[in-house]
Amino acid sequence: MTGVAVHFGAGNIGRGFVGLILHRAGYEVVFADVVDELIDALNSTPSYLVKEVGLESSEERVDNYRAINSRRDEPAVIDEIASADIVTTAVGPTVLKFVAPVIAEGLRRRGEGAAPLAVMACENAINATDALREHIRSAVPDAEWPAVEARAVFANTAVDRIVPAQAPDAGLDVTVETYFEWAVERPPFAGNGPSIPDATWVDDLAPYIERKLFTVNTGHATTAYHGFARGIKKLSDALGDDQVRSAVTGVLGETKQLLVAKHDFSDEAQRAYVDKILQRFANPYLPDTVDRVGRQPLRKLSRNERLIGPAAELAERGVRPQHLLATVEAALAFDVPDDPESVELQQLLRTLTADEATERITGLTPADPLYADVVAVMARRVGGA
Repeated sequence: MTGVAVHFGAGNIGRGFVGLILHRAGYEVVFADVVDELIDALNSTPSYLVKEVGLESSEERVDNYRAINSRRDEPAVIDEIASADIVTTAVGPTVLKFVAPVIAEGLRRRGEGAAPLAVMACENAINATDALREHIRSAVPDAEWPAVEARAVFANTAVDRIVPAQAPDAGLDVTVETYFEWAVERPPFAGNGPSIPDATWVDDLAPYIERKLFTVNTGHATTAYHGFARGIKKLSDALGDDQVRSAVTGVLGETKQLLVAKHDFSDEAQRAYVDKILQRFANPYLPDTVDRVGRQPLRKLSRNERLIGPAAELAERGVRPQHLLATVEAALAFDVPDDPESVELQQLLRTLTADEATERITGLTPADPLYADVVAVMARRVGGA
């Protein structure tokens, strides 16, 4: 056994991606989660299956794990962190602040001679580990921070694997696409990084994070919002619709323009990456829906996220991102009663002016070159329009 890895988030991504890769690397995985039924199921089942589906499908069994209810037994999670080799998360960027105090306490209790704990947040957000580190910093008294910080290595990551909604009778088994990428920045470890053979170690993570966020996540959201507008339920069916596919290729053409200019990707390499992404979205073996992929529209419409982020940067470069703006408008029409953020979004659009909605929802201000175009989009949606 390589060691122990504590992973926050035992959901589908936690079990079907991060947990799987850590298991392959030989770690005993300790899942930490707040869902009683999920923790009970993991503790009463010796293994689960990860089913990779695509043109070449396969199954892999994951075992050698434990699970702790981090809400009911926080001291046990702290004890595990105090002696673990790795801590990872797949809880969503907004939840990092809630797991940070537990990680902080685990770091405070690590022995003086223990090797630094590798801390990696595996979230769909830019520099999520940096955000987690700041939350941990806030949970530690100033006088103690230098000693606590020395007990960890914080490394940003970029994660990429489509994990769709699962069948109601799937149990712990998880269906995922065959493709995955887990890129981890190498410099923080100074040559002493953990052994994770399936990880891609890179010297500069920023291009990988933005390429993934502004291609995979932007394209995924675009497919969902335009598919929803067309009344299509299944994501792969949405991409088969001519209007939706045209919208998606238009958006990815704009983000390609940004990524090539900003990170020196070759036009040919980024075009090949986009083509690969479109093939993944069209995978008919993934039972994904536009409602699931489009959920949490407020987060996805925020300033540094997958739609406004690249659109704002293009506007700063003097490019009007018409396809991204059309997708922002489609996202504003995303009305799914089961999604709390969708409900809140529609309420904001009913009660705010176009200027108020632009600043509240997107974080843009009048000083941003994109602001006027987004206000114009908002004007067509506010007041129950």
